[in-house]
Amino acid sequence: MFNNLTFNNPEFLWLLILLPFFFFWGYNFNKLKSSSFKMSSIKGFNYKSIKIKILPILDVLRYIAIIMLIVAISRPQIIDVSTQTKTSKGIDIVIAVDVSSSMLAQDLKPNRLDALKSVAKEFINDRVSDRIGIVVYAGESYTKTPVTSDKAVIIKSLDEINFDGIIEDGTAIGMGLATAVNRLKDSKAKSKVIILLTDGVNNAGFIDPNTAADLALSFGIKTYTIGLGSNGNALAPIAINPNGTFRFGLTKVEIDEKLLESIAKQTGGLYFRATDNEKLKDIYQEINKLEKTEVEEFKYSNAQEMYRFFALISFSLVFLEWLLRSTVFKSFI
Repeated sequence: MFNNLTFNNPEFLWLLILLPFFFFWGYNFNKLKSSSFKMSSIKGFNYKSIKIKILPILDVLRYIAIIMLIVAISRPQIIDVSTQTKTSKGIDIVIAVDVSSSMLAQDLKPNRLDALKSVAKEFINDRVSDRIGIVVYAGESYTKTPVTSDKAVIIKSLDEINFDGIIEDGTAIGMGLATAVNRLKDSKAKSKVIILLTDGVNNAGFIDPNTAADLALSFGIKTYTIGLGSNGNALAPIAINPNGTFRFGLTKVEIDEKLLESIAKQTGGLYFRATDNEKLKDIYQEINKLEKTEVEEFKYSNAQEMYRFFALISFSLVFLEWLLRSTVFKSFI
């Protein structure tokens, strides 16, 4: 009943510190008011009436009444606060993921692709008000998930991304970017963003990456590019065993950073280099901070006055005290 109870005039609660003085004054006043006489022995007067024993309850009623009155004049209120949020047109984001065989390199743990999927899930869950889509590319590209606000669908699609040989191996950066642009070109969102990740150089596809970047610019789509891979050599697939598993060996990490920087700069985005799991996580957090969706919050409060309740208790106790003094305890007062 008294959840969210506040006081509109809490300064009156300081009056409660006067209660000990009222109690002290009342106790001494009652002693002075009581008549007495001396006797040599009170042996025959040991019996005490039950009324005499419970007589102090009248003072208790009075003090409780005073407390309730002080609480009442402090204007107790129960505040019910409701919050409503209004989100402006959000951001449409497409994550373009390189799924070439080199993404199985183990310089990130357990490998580049799984490290990306783990970090991307956190990023997706943080984008509460935005729509997100996924494009995958290797030697060619396709849309894995159109832009949607259903985070469960996006996460499920992300989990399903693997190097399975369905699409031709290679790194067609231009085609991956162009497919992502195609998913966003008709979007009515306040802002349109592509996060393009690769671990290699453009060596496949029939669309030049710079042409795809020009296309993104013409549709007002900002592109953040991420080069994924450690500096130097990494343990990566170099051949396929007869049983279908990969044979791993040390290979040189080659990322066309100039191209990725050019794409980002041309479209108003930024280029990042992720050399380990922590750096990759930091990059996604940085992008998360850069691309904020405006959320406006409105608070509505409703105050229910409670002073009548406490005042009624106070007046009831005063009336009860007067009634008891006038009837039950009349002969003792």
